[in-house]
Amino acid sequence: MTKKVLITGIAGQDGSYLAEHLLASNYEVHGLVRRNSVPEHQESRIDSISENVQTHYADLTDANTLNRIIDSVQPQYIYNLAAQSHVRISFEIPSFTGAVNGLGALSVLESIVRQSADIRFYQASSSEMFGDCVDDDGFQRETTPMHPVSPYGCAKLYAYHITRNYRKAYGIFAANGILFNHESPRRGSNFVTSKVVKTAIQIKYGLANKLVMGNLDSYRDWGHSRDYVRAMRLILESDNADDYVVATGESRSVRELVDLVFTKLGMNYKDYIVQDPRFLRPQELPYLKGDASKIKQKLNWKPEVTFEELIDEMLELWDSKLRFN
Repeated sequence: MTKKVLITGIAGQDGSYLAEHLLASNYEVHGLVRRNSVPEHQESRIDSISENVQTHYADLTDANTLNRIIDSVQPQYIYNLAAQSHVRISFEIPSFTGAVNGLGALSVLESIVRQSADIRFYQASSSEMFGDCVDDDGFQRETTPMHPVSPYGCAKLYAYHITRNYRKAYGIFAANGILFNHESPRRGSNFVTSKVVKTAIQIKYGLANKLVMGNLDSYRDWGHSRDYVRAMRLILESDNADDYVVATGESRSVRELVDLVFTKLGMNYKDYIVQDPRFLRPQELPYLKGDASKIKQKLNWKPEVTFEELIDEMLELWDSKLRFN
């Protein structure tokens, strides 16, 4: 019997990689997409697999539509990846961020409880939930206190806890993947990794003359989205519902990221960098480094793509896009 999966946010970075991963294992893949006024870009990340994926217009803030689609599709697995995913922008649209990232997860869980408690639910939780809490050894793990420092992190923390609550209250298979930063060539260019790579390539070809940045001294644990969707599947198909940190265990500053990208292109970033307070968060999250020991030991997951390989992939993509402009 073919397994059915429903992915909210299928047209995003993680959703598109996850869909490809599951199609390779002969899943029947359905995905939710939001309607917008630029249809040419709405599902661009899944164009290559569009004939094998069934998409449905929906929004996590629309519980009635979610119920109807879940009832129609009858999936065995739901991956809740849809979100307002930009942390700094969450300070500008906090109510919307809370509605989508927090209450959206609740709407899906409610639909599962009312329709079929056999559906397995994966919640895309975030390292942003930890905020400024770090264990004494410099890592964040499943037992680290969570004190988020952004509306995004607060909304994700609500979704994390409501997932745990429904798991215990209703006996459903509901699991959290606490994913640290993960990037890819599919990352939108208003995220720091993609912005740095794109702008550096533009400078290389004379299409720009400066890189405008915010905080260069925050530290992040960056992995590859392709590795992290493998972890999602392992979490949702494991024997027992649980919560797992997914991370590389290596932390680098934004400044180190910028230096690496420009060095690979034969340039000195100090000649082009400009800091602008507009790109600073009202409250900064200074340091993230995840301990993924639990998922490594219990589910035999480990990251395969190195940080330099990730950056090389992103450089190759933006070079191919901008070379002849």
